[in-house]
Amino acid sequence: MKNAAVKARAKGIRIWCRAKAVLRDQVGENYVDVGVKILIAVVIGALLLAGLYTLFGDVVMPTLTRKITEMFNYGS
Repeated sequence: MKNAAVKARAKGIRIWCRAKAVLRDQVGENYVDVGVKILIAVVIGALLLAGLYTLFGDVVMPTLTRKITEMFNYGS
């Protein structure tokens, strides 16, 4: 029983020291920094998606349709 109490006290001290170290730590990111990073990632992703959508709509799909039509056009 005494051994369990010593282990519990040691674990409590370790948790307390870890919590104290986290609260004293002044290094870290602010919420604004993280928000700006997320916003930049979303904007860049949207631009890439819009560019791919435009590329496929204007360049790839008409060329693909023409090539498929030429491939199956046996009469000409």
